Amino acid sequence: MTEVRTTAGTVRGRRKDDLTVFRGIPFAAPPVGDARFAAPRPAVPWDGVREAFAFGPPAPQDLGSFRPAGAALPPPPPGDDWLTVNVWTPDPDPAARRPVMVWIHGGAYKLGTAAQAGYDGGRIARDGGVVVVTCNYRLGIEGFAEIGGAPANRALLDQVAALTWVRDNITAFGGDPGQVTVFGESAGGGSVAALLAMPAAAGLFRRAIAQSVPGTFLSAELAADVAAAIAAERGLRPTVADLATVEPHELVLAGEAVAATTLDHADHWGQLAHGDTIFAPVVDGEVLPVTPWQALAGGAGRDIALITGHNREEWRLFMGMFGRIGNITDDDANRALRVFGPGADYRTAFPDASAEQLYERVHSDLVFRMPTLRLAEAQAAGGGRAYLYELTLAAQGQFGACHGLDIPLLFGTTDADLGPLLLGPEPSPDVQRLSTAMRTAWTAFATTGDPGWPAFDHVERLTQIFDTTSTVAPYPEETSRKMWQGNDFLPLPLS
Repeated sequence: MTEVRTTAGTVRGRRKDDLTVFRGIPFAAPPVGDARFAAPRPAVPWDGVREAFAFGPPAPQDLGSFRPAGAALPPPPPGDDWLTVNVWTPDPDPAARRPVMVWIHGGAYKLGTAAQAGYDGGRIARDGGVVVVTCNYRLGIEGFAEIGGAPANRALLDQVAALTWVRDNITAFGGDPGQVTVFGESAGGGSVAALLAMPAAAGLFRRAIAQSVPGTFLSAELAADVAAAIAAERGLRPTVADLATVEPHELVLAGEAVAATTLDHADHWGQLAHGDTIFAPVVDGEVLPVTPWQALAGGAGRDIALITGHNREEWRLFMGMFGRIGNITDDDANRALRVFGPGADYRTAFPDASAEQLYERVHSDLVFRMPTLRLAEAQAAGGGRAYLYELTLAAQGQFGACHGLDIPLLFGTTDADLGPLLLGPEPSPDVQRLSTAMRTAWTAFATTGDPGWPAFDHVERLTQIFDTTSTVAPYPEETSRKMWQGNDFLPLPLS
């Protein structure tokens, strides 16, 4: 057992192998009662020693289409300490001053938790000699809905509060508050991108890694209309006073009901009505003044080194999970190209592509690949340093290099969550070597600012290609890049 004093009280962690692990440490007060829909407040101090052995409960989960139709909402986990951090440290000695990596989980901005086995930080901490921190934050309605009387982007403010906790406490866990790298994937990658643009996050991290960055950010007007639709499901107004009368886990049901009928709003929600989530960071002009692409192009990340990258066939994960692989028709492809395309002709650009390949490609380009590329371009344009990668390893079955494949590889958790589905029960030695290579690159970057491949620029566009045989080459999705030139990923408007 190891005890560490934090600003709110003393916590006790457990030694496991050659690491000390602390779980469920509050970085802010529970966002319930009169703190609900408010900016995060300081953690409530405690007397004595708090056992930090178990993960804190997750924020309410909007499972949406991941929950079978008609299935009851599972009971909420006990407790309301949604805002907690977890720490893996090789040496909880203030003199150690090791680099710190703070992970922000994904989940379409509406589900997920740092407690997922796939996010176990032990392998990264052990192999890289770094301190790893993971955190929970508010999701869906609680974290992202635009509610009258509440600050926008409460989830992002939670992440800022977690980073502030790291700044104020991580020395006692053996970390260096001046050597913090924030990293995340999918909605976590979008959150990292947003943090780069947020004045409240300035100075809280030195480096950033944004994996599979979603391009969806909402205007305040569109976000407010979504919130109004959710409130209307309960006969309420989208205000703190009204929505606070509904229990958090019950309010999730109202959000799921609206998400199931988004096409009814297609005439004024536009592209958002055709997507898989109705939540995203809101460009409100204050908490998030502009999009990450605008901020970085203007020099906001000039002093922060950035890794960003995507997987080659991102959308195949969702196609596989919802039984669409092998079932995409020409009509499906035409509809996707019309709704999600950049206006360029995909059929001419990819004349040999099947309907399914076109469907996957336009979704992958819009949702993840082109926003990620554009983030590297914006960082370079603004005078900052960016490193770009693409993961091309083919997962088992028909998933290809799909969304989420980087998670078990990076964390070395090939036996958890998506790991067995995508990599099989026993990943090959080549896959294990790739896992080690990615982890080494990430921790080297957190330590030195250099992941081991050349920085991105607008001339050569050099990109690290991660596969069983990895190489550095010009950006491989050049046809898509040219088709999407001029698309600035502005906040989605209310039509």
